[in-house]
Amino acid sequence: MANAEGVLDGITDWAVGLMETLGAPGAGLAVALENLFPPLPSEIILPLAGFTASKGDMNLIAAVVWTTIGSLVGALALYLVGAGIGRERLLRIAARLPLVKVSDIEKTEAWFHRHGTKAIFFGRMIPIFRSLISIPAGVERMPILPFLVYTTLGSLIWNSAFIAAGYLLGENWSVVETYVGVYSRGVVAVVGLAFVVWLVLRIRTNRRQRREPQLSMVEPGVYRSDRR
Repeated sequence: MANAEGVLDGITDWAVGLMETLGAPGAGLAVALENLFPPLPSEIILPLAGFTASKGDMNLIAAVVWTTIGSLVGALALYLVGAGIGRERLLRIAARLPLVKVSDIEKTEAWFHRHGTKAIFFGRMIPIFRSLISIPAGVERMPILPFLVYTTLGSLIWNSAFIAAGYLLGENWSVVETYVGVYSRGVVAVVGLAFVVWLVLRIRTNRRQRREPQLSMVEPGVYRSDRR
């Protein structure tokens, strides 16, 4: 527990240093790095920017604008990572992974083609997925203009809400992290449970498929015995 608090204090001091040195652009830089390195929590950086604005050390609108630009820059960098990986390479990687089927990737692709814009927009407001959602967009070469528009809109809502909370809470800005931490842990729990369910079902399916060829070798209705 003490170690976790020490890490959070270190992140806070680092973010404060950036904002003191660069102002609102420093907040944008911190958010851009948060997109690339998810362990840097936006629920600390954004309310802290709002608190800084409440003291008059930063313009509130500038904080929203620069952090949204930072979100966009970070998301675009991950989009390019996904584009660099590409669909064919991803399929080759999937084919080598145990329990993963190429059809899983193809189903995900079909889903993304149908719901990609909504995934980008709402994904920017879900911990963990906020950053990762940009990678499949790049892999699928989602048209860049819709990607930028929906990333900007989703990021603007998320950033504005947290900066406003920090602005209104003032010295108590860290309360935001406490409540969002519960939300984040809930998301992690749901994702973990979904993965466990998928893993169990996939193992059962693989075992059943391995048994079926053996059963098919025995002609139905025929009793085999070595006894004469």
